Amino acid sequence: MAAEPVNLNEFQELARLALPKMYYDFYAGGAEDEHTLKENVEAFHRITFRPRILVDVSRIDLSTTILDYKISAPIIIAPTALHKLANPEGEVATARAAASCNTIMVLSFTSSSTIEEVFKKRDITATLVQRAERNGFKALVLTVDTPRLGRREADIKNKMITPPLKNLEGLLSTKVSSDTGSNFEADANETMDASLSWKDLEWLRSITNLPILIKGILTREDAIKAVEVGVAGIIVSNHGARQLDYSPATISALEEVVHAVKGRVPILMDGGVRRGTDVFKALALGAQAVLIGRPVVYGLAAKGEYGVRRVIEMLKDEFELTMALTGCPSVKHITRKHVRTEHERIHSML
Repeated sequence: MAAEPVNLNEFQELARLALPKMYYDFYAGGAEDEHTLKENVEAFHRITFRPRILVDVSRIDLSTTILDYKISAPIIIAPTALHKLANPEGEVATARAAASCNTIMVLSFTSSSTIEEVFKKRDITATLVQRAERNGFKALVLTVDTPRLGRREADIKNKMITPPLKNLEGLLSTKVSSDTGSNFEADANETMDASLSWKDLEWLRSITNLPILIKGILTREDAIKAVEVGVAGIIVSNHGARQLDYSPATISALEEVVHAVKGRVPILMDGGVRRGTDVFKALALGAQAVLIGRPVVYGLAAKGEYGVRRVIEMLKDEFELTMALTGCPSVKHITRKHVRTEHERIHSML
């Protein structure tokens, strides 16, 4: 009997062994040279701690509040596509694990389960929004870094085949043929909108009372504009390094956005989070929570709902230990003074 995984990287290896190569490559791969894919993880490694000692950490409180919803820890499940490729129960299993861990799950519109089970045309977008409202969803996340699909060469080589997008059945043709490349790429070209602009965000706000978070911000300029048009929150993201290669690692872009927003809306981030220490570093640099994508899918592929739950629990346990060892009894005690970035380290040597 194989040993139980002790960290998230070991879940990735179990997923690699469990999945067909085409599906593993789909989940694990990034755009083009995969420079940003590697940098998302490695940039965390270059941030070090400045721990405080002789602080009473006999009780650690990991909980936090996002848009008035209290969660057990600042760890949220990111929107990721097609969970049924990883496990037959798909997003339903992922949602159950999120609920058991008292955290939030963001359901992707490219999920393999429908909204009821767990943008190219405005009428389709409006229908999806109405369905989300009817089924008790608490917020909308608008992904804004996909005017076109990034070049994912592993999917092209594998001629990646994906099932129809359940949330679009009856709204848009979900059978797209492609003689070359992947049918996922063909599906994406059918559903993505290269004309999407800030005015469309204003329209989206006009058709719903749900708070809207914008996902895909990496710069000061876009962060300021997002606040001006009335978003409820910002997710600093480079789409898991699956869109524009050589865009910055999200942890490297985080502070620029934090300084621009100045606390006016909550800021979250995703990309490269593999340890509880990463969660702490993101919060120290100004994020209110992190989103995890690939590790959740790896847990799902390896051990189903239990695997997703273990991934979340592992991160929470590591995060709690990091808080204790840095002298932070609660999330509110985590400050910018608890970390040192590479820039600060180099500057101190001059």
